[in-house]
Amino acid sequence: MTETIDGLKAAVPCLAFHEDHSPYLRGTRCKVCGETFVDLRENCPACASRGQMDTIELATTGRLYNYSIVYRSFPGVKVPFISAVVDLDGGGTLKGNLVDMPVDPAAIAFDMPVEVVFRDAGIANPAGEGFTGYFIIPRKEAE
Repeated sequence: MTETIDGLKAAVPCLAFHEDHSPYLRGTRCKVCGETFVDLRENCPACASRGQMDTIELATTGRLYNYSIVYRSFPGVKVPFISAVVDLDGGGTLKGNLVDMPVDPAAIAFDMPVEVVFRDAGIANPAGEGFTGYFIIPRKEAE
């Protein structure tokens, strides 16, 4: 696994890169109870097992569990935007921004199918190094 893609670093610890530089979300699954979590954990918060976590690649599809339209944020953050919570297929719950759709409650449906995509996060550190981030977009179900 590499740490950058096209010179962009991962914006969050749960984002990693395959050797071919393709990004993916990584998580952990408990060998004892089967619970899945976004990011790396040594111990299971569900069953309290210690040292029984496998590192896995998480799905990039899921369903919208909840959302909030944010109208007020930190200086420099463009508002409004949709902050979403997604239940990933195969386990794990991910929080991120729902993009590529109108910021309108009439356009958003609970349990709607979504997909995780990876893009330039549009931010840089003081040295000018950019970051890859993940975003959530609506997904059309196969007909």
